[in-house]
Amino acid sequence: MRGFRALSTRIAVLYGTLFAVVLALVVSLAAGGLARFAEASAARDMAANARVFDEILAARARQMGDEAAVLARDFGFREAVATADAPTISSALASLEARVRSDSAFVLTLEGEVIGAGDTAIADPQALMARLDAGAGRGIIAGSKGLALAAAAPIEAPDLIGWLVIAQPMNRAELDRLVELAPIALEAEVVDAAAAPAWQRRARAGAVFEREIGGARFLYHLSDLPVLADGIAPRLVLRHALAQSLAAYAGLKALLAALAAGGIALAVGLSWRVARSVTEPLAELDAATRMIGAGREVSLAVRTGDEIGRLAESFNQMVSAIAERERQIIHVGLHDGLTGLPNRKLFTEQLANALARRAKGEKVLVAYVDLDDFKLVNDTLGHPAGDALLKLVAAHLSEDLPEALVARLGGDEFAVLIDGIDEKANLAAIADRLQASFDRPITINGQAAPCSASIGIALAPGDGADGVTLMKNADLALYRAKHEGKASYHFFEPGLDEAARRRRQLEVDLRSAIREGQFALHFQPLYSVVQQRLTGFEALIRWDHPERGRVSPAEFITLAEETGLIIPIGEWVLREACHQASTWPADISVAVNVSPRQFAAPRLAATVLSALSASGLAPGRLELEITESIFIADVDATLATLHSLRNLGIRIALDDFGTGYSSLSYLRSFPFDKVKIDKSFVADLGTSPNGHAVIRAITTLADALGMETLAEGVEHMAQFEVLAREGCQNIQGYLFSRPVPAEAVPDLIAEAAGAERQLRA
Repeated sequence: MRGFRALSTRIAVLYGTLFAVVLALVVSLAAGGLARFAEASAARDMAANARVFDEILAARARQMGDEAAVLARDFGFREAVATADAPTISSALASLEARVRSDSAFVLTLEGEVIGAGDTAIADPQALMARLDAGAGRGIIAGSKGLALAAAAPIEAPDLIGWLVIAQPMNRAELDRLVELAPIALEAEVVDAAAAPAWQRRARAGAVFEREIGGARFLYHLSDLPVLADGIAPRLVLRHALAQSLAAYAGLKALLAALAAGGIALAVGLSWRVARSVTEPLAELDAATRMIGAGREVSLAVRTGDEIGRLAESFNQMVSAIAERERQIIHVGLHDGLTGLPNRKLFTEQLANALARRAKGEKVLVAYVDLDDFKLVNDTLGHPAGDALLKLVAAHLSEDLPEALVARLGGDEFAVLIDGIDEKANLAAIADRLQASFDRPITINGQAAPCSASIGIALAPGDGADGVTLMKNADLALYRAKHEGKASYHFFEPGLDEAARRRRQLEVDLRSAIREGQFALHFQPLYSVVQQRLTGFEALIRWDHPERGRVSPAEFITLAEETGLIIPIGEWVLREACHQASTWPADISVAVNVSPRQFAAPRLAATVLSALSASGLAPGRLELEITESIFIADVDATLATLHSLRNLGIRIALDDFGTGYSSLSYLRSFPFDKVKIDKSFVADLGTSPNGHAVIRAITTLADALGMETLAEGVEHMAQFEVLAREGCQNIQGYLFSRPVPAEAVPDLIAEAAGAERQLRA
């Protein structure tokens, strides 16, 4: 009775009565109609499922692209790519693969090099690079594991240095996971059109069509997939066996023949119910997918426990997972991955909000914080210790300044925002409290880690009414704090902007001087006390600016060190000094200063060898002067470079001895040819009672180690006599001569030679 009360049963009985007279026609029409209905239903299902496939593949590509963009913007990762730090790149890529559940992630450099976490290979990196340059970001590529879905993000530091690519091979396992979502039995594969049969190449993409193969009828749907590489034309091929769809109706045809009108009614009713149970959920799924694409929240009702119900439940889980990943992506995009603090983007937004709501009579403080000598911590204790130090600093700042927004801008740079400050508040007290946050002793892995910071502070509205101006002025104040001795803070002053402008102009002029050859060398003689003759010259650079006149080396050498321009300048000095010395008598040498930045350059030995070859100067006539600061970063690498230079036959002198950190240990580590006594010790000979003892100690130590000594800054005969008496072997200073232009050197040599002949006579 319950079945009879059902609408489907009543309709079946009614239809049976009405069509009794036309039973034969109904059977024939019903059989053909069922077959056509089954084919049309399968075709609709396949078309709907193809759209779902396309949406899922597009969503997967967007997800991989978003994950790639997050890592590509990470400062540490960009730095690793810029410096070719393979271990860091591989570690980051392996972590990305695990997080995205991808089989392959790699970096494609501008040189076409592929850097991956494992065995990564693509068929044509140059073709991929061309597509990426053209603006493409997602599509199919050809890799070592076949065709793969890939998404790319640019790596900029700040200019483009490469792309980060995530790839998921479109293999059988991946496609089978997609096929499981289909309401009908499907076979899916991604094929290159070049390898496909001719009938597939001719088929129109986006339409369902039927084809008979081996006596069996199949429905096909082809989708053209976007590509990221030339030479491939991938297509997603979906295939459904019509025999499987029609099999459900084969028994009904026999039943229709036996049961006549009742069978026909039953077939119609069952077909209607089956069609509705399949098409309605698919329609809901299609509508829900479109709503997600429009950015709306959606959830499907789970009405049954069968495949349709499980599909709805899986869809809801997928929506929840996508929402959670979007939340995580937003958090990662606005926060520093190491410390959890807001990053530059979020800090800038919060600063803009604070300025917008600033009330009259209130001030907004922006402080730039830069850790002093943080590189030394990384070099001595290791990068994990450096990361631990950054976390502790972040925690201390957040704890000591609960009212402030603390952000990490990158590397060892932090920013602090405090708003709502009364215009009469003691700003120095706030700055002292910020500086005091770095006075805590810090121990990492049982070792004390030095931690101090330089701080630049700017205040709104006095130092700027917008965030860009405030941050720029805080940065200028930080630069001044750094140059005033570090471990201090400095408030912005209008003069700092002018100083920065002059510094930028000096840098521009310095670059022009390099291009236009505005530099010249002067030479100061080196006098041997033992041989009582002139033995060499020290090359000293001079810059005659076309408008400013003579620029002091103390003014531009420091800037050249900071900007890296010291490397081309140092190379020019080396070549020019060797060229000039090649015209002097064979017993006269030349000494050239090598800056720490130039010494750390990878081609120093090759540059020296090139200068010697071009000038024809004997290696033994060239002396390179270095300072103790080159030993700070990497002692082993420094010693290796020194030994490679020594092997060329070049003499090495330690300049400014006694003014560094641990001169005695350096003398023991490397057999210098000469030790130059700093002029401060020579000046003390006339003012300090201990001056004689210091000179005697240095000369005695150098003599015991088989090294020559040279005293700088000798200006008076009394100083000369003390130095000679205490065993100093060489003298340099105004007592003999100021530095002279290159054209005056021959006359100075001739004059010295004449004086020597008179002494012998």
